[in-house]
Amino acid sequence: LDASGRSGSLATPDTIRALGMDDVPYRGAQAVTVPGALSGWSALLDQYGTLTLAEALAPAIAIAEEGFPVTPIIASQWRGNVRVLERDPGASATYLLEGGRAPEAGEWFRNPDLAASYRMVGRQGPSALYGGPLGEKIAETVQAQGGFLTLDDLRNHQVEWVEPLSADFQGYQVWELPPAGQGIAALEMLKILDTFDMAGMGHNSPQYFHHIIEAKKLAFADLNRYISDRDFLEGDPKDLLDDRYIGDRAGLIDPARAVDRADPGRPFNSGETIYLSVADKDGNMVSFINSVFEYFGSGVVAPGTGFVLQNRGAGFTLEDGHPNQIAPGKRPFHTLIPGFVTKDGEPLMAFGVMGGSMQPQGHAQLLLNLLVFDMDLQDAIDAPRVRHMGGSRIVLEAPVTNQVREALEALGHTI
Repeated sequence: LDASGRSGSLATPDTIRALGMDDVPYRGAQAVTVPGALSGWSALLDQYGTLTLAEALAPAIAIAEEGFPVTPIIASQWRGNVRVLERDPGASATYLLEGGRAPEAGEWFRNPDLAASYRMVGRQGPSALYGGPLGEKIAETVQAQGGFLTLDDLRNHQVEWVEPLSADFQGYQVWELPPAGQGIAALEMLKILDTFDMAGMGHNSPQYFHHIIEAKKLAFADLNRYISDRDFLEGDPKDLLDDRYIGDRAGLIDPARAVDRADPGRPFNSGETIYLSVADKDGNMVSFINSVFEYFGSGVVAPGTGFVLQNRGAGFTLEDGHPNQIAPGKRPFHTLIPGFVTKDGEPLMAFGVMGGSMQPQGHAQLLLNLLVFDMDLQDAIDAPRVRHMGGSRIVLEAPVTNQVREALEALGHTI
């Protein structure tokens, strides 16, 4: 299920350049695309659920109305984004307390506007947002701040049930959603790594990490060049998973030296993503992810609605001729990739991770842990990981030894 929203009908490269900008803004109303999350929740319930939308929203309504104690990590992130929230009247009224401050850890926070919005959605259904009163407030706020969404853009939004992409890995089938997400990068990484004896290298050895990093660089170079809204692709994304092509890409990895590849068009290093892996008593499994992209998204709240609008439009580029160039009614490239594994056609596991461009890297490392090194689920999740940031820069989790770090530096990686 792809419920991602499209850009506003007023969004063009020339419109943005006329504002004196060299790229799609990262924050603010110009970065807002159609909010798709509500349509996705509703479609999933309609197709497979046993609850009504109103019933599913009831716990969230109670939390928004009665409040909750803010946890330490969230309090820290909130405090770090006060300036973002200060710029928008609706955001500051909703998310900042008296004196214009963020709540402290342990402090109680309530959002009665969000509770009211959810109640309206429970009564009216998704149409409350896609053309109804909530949509009117969103369109009015976005356009008043120079954004590109219209009420018709919201009204015309539809979800799509899509055919996922898959790749064979270690006798299993790994499934990811098609573009405009980055799931194909996870599949390309796995197929490249499957051409090497990863088990023989030893788990989390210097050569093991080196091959993961170099495979990521190759997959993300393809991702950055070719992937956009699937309606605008230059070719079939499955071509990136062709065995001959994978063999050519794998042949570019030098076991003795790191190469310095260009970064993806925009580094996605933080985010407001939630991933859920859920199964029920009947054996149904759901791999589910949604996000407002950056901390507090665009930083724009339509007054009285209680929720921040995402900034997914920042995933577009202004580069002429690029398949991901911004245009009216187009899905931006985004980082959201729920994963799934089957064995001989039978469901085995719904899985995923959070963290922008870490997601394909995390998918690959989790599956290597499970399917190559035969770890149990807890060990596979706990095992320290590497993240390639861009160029030669990598991040390693703390348990990785100094000996491994020094060996990676000798190969040309910057830790």
